[in-house]
Amino acid sequence: MKSQPIPATSTLIAATATIAAMSMLPAAAQSNEPFANVRRPISNPTLFDLALPSTNIHPIYMHHSLPSTVNVGAANLPMGGDVDVYALQFEIALNDRLSIVATKDGYVDINAGNTALWSDQTGFANIGLGLKYAFIYDPVDEFVMSGSLVYEMPTGNDDVFQGQGDGVVNLIATALKMWGDFELAGAAGARISVDNDQSTSSFVSAHASYEVTPLFIPLVEVNWHHVLKAGNGSAAFNSQAGGAVPGAVTFEGSDLLNFGAANSRTNPDLVTAAIGFRSRISEGVDLGFAYEVPLTPEDDGLIEDRITVDLFWKF
Repeated sequence: MKSQPIPATSTLIAATATIAAMSMLPAAAQSNEPFANVRRPISNPTLFDLALPSTNIHPIYMHHSLPSTVNVGAANLPMGGDVDVYALQFEIALNDRLSIVATKDGYVDINAGNTALWSDQTGFANIGLGLKYAFIYDPVDEFVMSGSLVYEMPTGNDDVFQGQGDGVVNLIATALKMWGDFELAGAAGARISVDNDQSTSSFVSAHASYEVTPLFIPLVEVNWHHVLKAGNGSAAFNSQAGGAVPGAVTFEGSDLLNFGAANSRTNPDLVTAAIGFRSRISEGVDLGFAYEVPLTPEDDGLIEDRITVDLFWKF
């Protein structure tokens, strides 16, 4: 039976509202700090981080609609439903070049549709912690290139496709370049399974945005996820289809999930595009919205569309 959301979810929502309210206070004078108007990417949030080390908190809400059917090799099974994710990322800068990052956590609410692969479940996501170091930090040319090493610990709940294996190591390179109001950012990396229980994959992401006004900063983003090595497909996540999901699906879960699917090399690629905007509501504080859709076939993955709303508070 599906459990009720726990108080932590309400606390996260309340904290986000409090931060937003605080940010509506009169802003201080425009800062001369380097990269004062930098924008964090919105889509692919557990992997596509801002290259610039900083101290910040980053509440996120995602509404992820599942496709009407999914490919299980011999046939397409009915799917449908959606997934809601409530998360709070944070980063602590130790200096201009080095920071501690928490890139994955949160609470997951699966609302199943007409499918034998899913059931209504709620639970916690895995926790990802690590370090980010800026190999190039050039405020004069407004350019940063950094690398991140993050360990995703199997601390989450089995009910929401988390907590399996010995974890995943994320090795990520990110870059940021600004030309006044125009920003380009990119990232590439690998999610390396510590054992064979989960799949190993790579990703490439890109972001472009332009500040029309502080309250309207349109952006476009593209993400490509690719399975490099399939998992072992062993029975797992027993509350979901009796543990049969890793042996049935022909794709992987990209940024949020890792089934350890044995047949994930059948459909190894997921490409998505996102459009949206940011609004700087106070110095160092902005709100973000992005609408994301797949460019690869819907039934060869887990996304029909996704809405992401976040708040980025850099201080």
